[in-house]
Amino acid sequence: MKKKSFIDDYLKHYAVRGNWKFVTGETEPVSQVVVIPVLAEKESLFHTLASLAENDASALEYSLVVCVVNNQENSSADIKDDNQFTLEYLDTLVRKKSIKKIAPDDSLMRCLSLVSDSRMKLGYIDASSHGCELPVRGGGVGMARKIGMDSVLRLSGNGSQPPEIIISLDADTLVQKNYLSVIHDSFKPGVKTAIVAYEHQTPSAEIHQAAILCYEIFLRYWVLGLKYAGSPRAFHSIGSTISVSTEAYLEVRGMNKREAGEDFYFLNKLAKVGRIDYIRETCVYPSARPSNRVPFGTGKRVSRFLSSNHQDEYRLYDPQVFSVLKQWLHWMTGDGLSSGDDIIRGAERIHPALKNFLVKNDFRQVWTRIRSNVKDETNLRRHFHDWFDGFRTLKMIHHLTETVYPQISMFAALERMLAMSGLTSSKYSDDRNVPNLPEQREILTFLRKVT
Repeated sequence: MKKKSFIDDYLKHYAVRGNWKFVTGETEPVSQVVVIPVLAEKESLFHTLASLAENDASALEYSLVVCVVNNQENSSADIKDDNQFTLEYLDTLVRKKSIKKIAPDDSLMRCLSLVSDSRMKLGYIDASSHGCELPVRGGGVGMARKIGMDSVLRLSGNGSQPPEIIISLDADTLVQKNYLSVIHDSFKPGVKTAIVAYEHQTPSAEIHQAAILCYEIFLRYWVLGLKYAGSPRAFHSIGSTISVSTEAYLEVRGMNKREAGEDFYFLNKLAKVGRIDYIRETCVYPSARPSNRVPFGTGKRVSRFLSSNHQDEYRLYDPQVFSVLKQWLHWMTGDGLSSGDDIIRGAERIHPALKNFLVKNDFRQVWTRIRSNVKDETNLRRHFHDWFDGFRTLKMIHHLTETVYPQISMFAALERMLAMSGLTSSKYSDDRNVPNLPEQREILTFLRKVT
């Protein structure tokens, strides 16, 4: 009853509202829900659903998959037409109608058959048809995820139990056959948020392979650097890897509506209410395709690589920025009751650029406010990390990069960071050219094991 009251309060004050049609079949008993935003994905979505359908029948029984088919009011006719085909296919599957007349090719027929013949509980939300579209402003992937996640909470309105776990997936991401059961079993008491291991799909063209290898090495270097620094934000921020307990979802007032970076900001909030666990026993495989739908992220970085001088892409943060971060975080685990001025002086001894960053971000005033409300060491440090969160960590890294430590060669940076972290893998010296693709794959395979 207590959880039900929390859900009612959330739906009343924080849930997104709109004229969206939620169509689903059987929803009981459901203990976890997979939410998939879908925008012009008829070529990819049903491969994703087919990979889910190959999970154990028992796991499919307690899981519900909800596809949020969406576009904005001013989306192109091609996008809207693609979404209408997708809605037709989904409606056929949800209502268990014959699929023989709708599949235009053997590949799609195979996928539809796998889903149709499985025990998958499937539903969809129409945020695409006329009168149901998302607004032009703020109607991006964050909004689509929020619509789906908020909608599954309303399933408890008919007296059934609310789902315990909300899982975020993408329409172009494949999963392993143990995906649903591993996530379900990983949410022991006390677990609030978990990240699933990921590996980007391997494209057929070598230039596309080079693009995604470059990008995933960048992603894993970022986490490696944060781990070296001892940052509590050392986790991957990829939308298709996130699972969250309903309790934690309510605690942070749900998903945000951002058109890009919604996963980063969502996890930034979740990290303030509990640790972020990492699930290695299963894996998701995000697409490596280029895209310009959002201003940053996988698709944008791949597109940039393909359209640029490739050498310019092989750059990473100088490891020295993570060294400064490490010293700063260590300093803040010391005498936490120091005054703001004392902390600023300590920061200047670490690096003058760190002091400049803190002054620019009004740290003295922030620290005075924190100290006036909190007296014991444990809560003082918690409030510090709530302020110096993932977003400010990123801002600090950017500040150091722009002012004193510009980015350096990718593989030189990686070699130094591995050495600083006490890890041995890379055999590439500073003056070496970019390694060939097999060598890059070897590097990435190692990074996947340690990040």
